[in-house]
Amino acid sequence: MFATSHSEFSTQRGQGMTEYIIIVALVAVAAIAVYQSFGQVIRAQTAAIASELAGEDGSEASQAAQRAAGQATSQKGAKSLRAFGAEGGGSKP
Repeated sequence: MFATSHSEFSTQRGQGMTEYIIIVALVAVAAIAVYQSFGQVIRAQTAAIASELAGEDGSEASQAAQRAAGQATSQKGAKSLRAFGAEGGGSKP
């Protein structure tokens, strides 16, 4: 009886570890997707934070983040699926 319960415990522990690994992998994939979609904005903000933490002036990197955010906003319409829906590059069907 003891061997059976020990085996069940090992199986449950292995299942818990597998579920944990899957969740961590999904979170990592989601983080990479967010980082890719916001690209330059996050990179510039990260650079500004790193500069400030190092005791340097991070205003240039902060301004680069603002410029990148403005460019991303202006490109938002061009990167939508609607632009690929009809021939002629973006007209509504």
